[in-house]
Amino acid sequence: MKAQERIRNANILLVTIKALGNEIAKNLVLAGIGSLTILDHEVVTEADLGAQFFLTSSHIGMNRAEAASAAVQRLNPRVKIHVSTDEIRAQSPAFFSQFDIVIATDVESPQTLNLINTATRLNSRPFYAASSHGIYGFIFADLIEHEFVIERTKSNLATKLGSESKTRSITAISPKPDNPTLEQVTKRELYSTWLLASDLSSLPPDILKSPRRRKVVTPVLSCLRALWEFVTLYGAPPQANNHASLAQFTRMCGDKHKALGLPTETLRSEVLRSFLQNIGAEIAPVTAVLGGQLAQDVINVLGGTQQPIQNFVIFDGGSMEASVYALHPEGPLGKELFSEATGDAAAASAMADGSAMLPNGINVSDMIMANGGAVDPTVQAMLMANMGIDMGPLGIHPAPNGAGGGYTAPTAGLNIPVVGVTDGENPGSGTQQQTVAAAASTATDAITLTSGTGN
Repeated sequence: MKAQERIRNANILLVTIKALGNEIAKNLVLAGIGSLTILDHEVVTEADLGAQFFLTSSHIGMNRAEAASAAVQRLNPRVKIHVSTDEIRAQSPAFFSQFDIVIATDVESPQTLNLINTATRLNSRPFYAASSHGIYGFIFADLIEHEFVIERTKSNLATKLGSESKTRSITAISPKPDNPTLEQVTKRELYSTWLLASDLSSLPPDILKSPRRRKVVTPVLSCLRALWEFVTLYGAPPQANNHASLAQFTRMCGDKHKALGLPTETLRSEVLRSFLQNIGAEIAPVTAVLGGQLAQDVINVLGGTQQPIQNFVIFDGGSMEASVYALHPEGPLGKELFSEATGDAAAASAMADGSAMLPNGINVSDMIMANGGAVDPTVQAMLMANMGIDMGPLGIHPAPNGAGGGYTAPTAGLNIPVVGVTDGENPGSGTQQQTVAAAASTATDAITLTSGTGN
């Protein structure tokens, strides 16, 4: 009953309502949450009509959140639907304190995700990020520290308190009052931030130690990390008609794949070509799977009786798998993640010049500068809030690469060197000249989707 009450009283923020946001809103409203705030500053365009079932051609030119809100409300009149047409970066950290869970979908800028995650951390609120790119997509969760209770049959061996893994521990055990053959086990999961998990964290040791398991890690993870870095550096995804930007993105994919410790042969040229063709596309069956999985996890977290996502889901439509990877830095997680960095004035001084070290061993200077682009405020914001300083709206933030953040192509050419990857017909070649198709293919006749796990 308590779980149902928490769901009925939940106040959730959904940032951006495109195809993926449609699915999440639908599932949460039908589940009977208390209220849903839809925040989206963009207007409806013709492109939005392809995979977004809350919109019609009559909505073109309207604000996207306002246009979708009426159809969302009709799904469940008992749920309160609120609309905000503000830009998410214009919100102060205090704005997020009113919500029980914050979900950001299809936010192109990793720096904006850093900003939102900073605000949710400051307010001790669970945070989800998700996006789809055609047949590919991801879900990220930062629940900070989340406890849940499972019921299971008592074993002959007594359940012990303590750590089960790097992120999970058993904190309490009690017999079920009305059934002595069952026990109620309270577990706690610890999380890290988007900034650390999305690029600065390695795969779990059990995967890295196994050549067989490293071979089955989806190369889409490397492609997504390259995309996030590319957007951070240049302000936009690689353009299909800019061969130099495609070459740069391809090199980044190879670098990310190598940094993850994955075998070169699994990052094939056809994977890169397919990923590039799918960037920015929306395919309804894929958004339905991702949206359904994220919404179900939100309900599980509110209910507190199921194991939540830990902490990345990578959807690969090429292999029809949704694999889960726990991507975390070394050192403390959860609430202790930045404890050493937000302690006192001396720590503030060290943080300001970038000389401080976080508990996980990462130098602060590496965190406050995102790949040489805009200053990332994740650590700075937490420091300032801890010192009683108002950090102001999230939007006070320099643009990457100066005004406009445009990409300056270093070279140009008709053929794109796929550096550090091998072609399926010529393994071990290292560099293959491949021509990447210019137009994204969004058509699909029939897609049957299943999910699997990567760890």
